[in-house]
Amino acid sequence: MKRLIVAALAAVVMGATGSLALALDKVTLGTNWLAQGGHGGFYQALADGTYEKYGLEVEIKMGGPQVNNRPMLSAGRLDFLLAGSLLMPFDDVRNGVPTIAVAAFYQKNPESLIAHKGVYKDLADAAKAPTVLLSKDGQFSFWRWLVNEYGFRDEQVRPYNFSLAQFLSDKQVVQQAYATAEPIYAAAEGAEVETFLFADYGYNTYSNVIQTRTDLVENNPDLVQRFVSASIEGWYNFLYGDHSKGYEAILRDNPELTAEKLDKEIEQVKKLGLMDSGAALEKGIGSLDMATVKSFYELAVKSGIVERDSVDITKAATDQFTNKGVGLDIKQKLTGQ
Repeated sequence: MKRLIVAALAAVVMGATGSLALALDKVTLGTNWLAQGGHGGFYQALADGTYEKYGLEVEIKMGGPQVNNRPMLSAGRLDFLLAGSLLMPFDDVRNGVPTIAVAAFYQKNPESLIAHKGVYKDLADAAKAPTVLLSKDGQFSFWRWLVNEYGFRDEQVRPYNFSLAQFLSDKQVVQQAYATAEPIYAAAEGAEVETFLFADYGYNTYSNVIQTRTDLVENNPDLVQRFVSASIEGWYNFLYGDHSKGYEAILRDNPELTAEKLDKEIEQVKKLGLMDSGAALEKGIGSLDMATVKSFYELAVKSGIVERDSVDITKAATDQFTNKGVGLDIKQKLTGQ
């Protein structure tokens, strides 16, 4: 009993005002790119005190063109990592890396192809394009699905160097895109585009997936739950409430952005139903359904992206921390829905 009392007292520190306050658990989130609207809920929870309310002191470490946060998770230098899709957790399991997905903040993956408006009527029609601009990562992921399901051909592929110049100069060209980025950039250059969102054509991976180390799930599930729940609340406040603090935090980390650009990105998130859609409408933002994980695994196997029996999906993802309706009360209060 004496040791329990000592431990409890050790967890209490003097706050800045001189009042007693519980010590906060320090955790670090690594993102997948420079600060942007797609990270808004995490920045919101940090800036408006939601993480602190949940007993967390959170540091956000940006990814970027010269930063690879992925190995930092398994090395223990990050506690949570924002992954692009379920393919990253699958890949970790295949390679014996002890990480696991614990939440999915985009119910629909923003990966897509864009074409000049009126040139191709749908994704199958875009398979006729003479040129498809594609990154290396794309070639080893969704491209195999496009070839398998929609008749695209390897000889169409040309390297995508993350510039719109070639696309803008040739109306027959199709290129890969993130639905919350390139369509907006093309519009700013005066180009009208069609966005063929893969999620609308059957490519059903989650995106903005949160991974953590398997040992954290096993040994400190309360910490994981608090981070996930606080992040969910942050996203509801960012999407439907006063997101000014979230904007300020994002712009501090990435001064090249503007509030106007953030507005357009979030407008796309809502318009395309990337986040608050599907199961999230009833179970809450961040919803992760193991049936969806299994379904995407089967798609990935059929498309030749992963080998059958190479992934134990129960090691790749867990629904232990989501689907609990966290934050739905906030949405109701802010929107009346």
